[in-house]
Amino acid sequence: MAMKELSDALFFVCSLEFLRMSVLWTYSLISSYWQLIKESEILKSYPRCSPSTSPFRPVCVITGATSGLGAATALALSKEGYFVVIVGRSHQLLEETIKRIKDCKEDAQVKAFLVDISSIKSIVTFTKSFQHWLLESDLHCSVQILVNNAGILATSHKVTADGYDQMIGTNYIGAFALTKLLLPLLESSPVTSRIVNVTSFTHRSVNDIQVDERTVSGRRFLSSEQYPCAQIYEYSKLCLLLFSYELHRQLSSVGKSWHVSVTAADPGAVQTNIMREVPSIISSLAFKVLGLLGLLQTPEHGISSIIDAALAPPEASGAYFFGGKGRVTSSSELSRNPKLARLLWETTCNMLSDIPFGSEETKKLASALLCPK
Repeated sequence: MAMKELSDALFFVCSLEFLRMSVLWTYSLISSYWQLIKESEILKSYPRCSPSTSPFRPVCVITGATSGLGAATALALSKEGYFVVIVGRSHQLLEETIKRIKDCKEDAQVKAFLVDISSIKSIVTFTKSFQHWLLESDLHCSVQILVNNAGILATSHKVTADGYDQMIGTNYIGAFALTKLLLPLLESSPVTSRIVNVTSFTHRSVNDIQVDERTVSGRRFLSSEQYPCAQIYEYSKLCLLLFSYELHRQLSSVGKSWHVSVTAADPGAVQTNIMREVPSIISSLAFKVLGLLGLLQTPEHGISSIIDAALAPPEASGAYFFGGKGRVTSSSELSRNPKLARLLWETTCNMLSDIPFGSEETKKLASALLCPK
């Protein structure tokens, strides 16, 4: 077993993906901090706002909440008084997350839903179940915070039930679909609601992007001899960022950005299990190097930018949170291209229109995904 691990590690070290991750990603992370310092006198920071007082407890939905940043975010927002709805793929891990939250805050209110964010069918099923649960509860039938945190770093190609690359399907397409389906509940909130998309500094490593259905679905990458995992991860996080800005623009154009704010949150380098598919020797070494450089954070510290975005005032909509303390900075120039963002939006909607849905009720709900707007 040790020889196989060593062999896998050597094979990975000799790949272009290792070069991108070790060189480009480190450079992108340092560039993000440099950008933060450079713009410190230009860009302001936003204070955190406590949940507005109302007869109903506010609800937040957090994806990828079974470990790492998602679990830490769920605990932090439960301490802020939110009814936390956690979403994940493992029933056991969801139960463990609930137990950890209850151990830290005995009166915390938490509800778990088993959802595969890479599956549109699973997302649609969740949306229906979640709406029914809200209607039967004593909570207001609305959502105050949606945190799209679910993300994976896969080192081999896997295809979702919808025919998408699993990494793109989880990191971007799933977040797009869930946000569009939950948007009516966010808009019906009696107080300002917030959408927080958890992106990554790795988006800065992308210098050019092709937006068509083959690329957005990940099918274009099938022709590569070796699965370009680092490149696809960067691409998926850039897509999530482009989506964030486009949704903000659309809400602003109809005067709704004051009621539903959309922000991006970049936690920086955080020691989570996202690198579990990378050879353990490599991931351990990477964490040690980042730790020595003072760039590695624990999930408890890494959620600072996520909580800043989740509790930011409405005027922060469209901002890119990074570095904690309510600070925002500029994402890459490519990520701020409105024409590219609009094209990505329309391409994603066209892709989703090809998915077959079962019952008429499900079709009606899923139709919310298909309208380019």
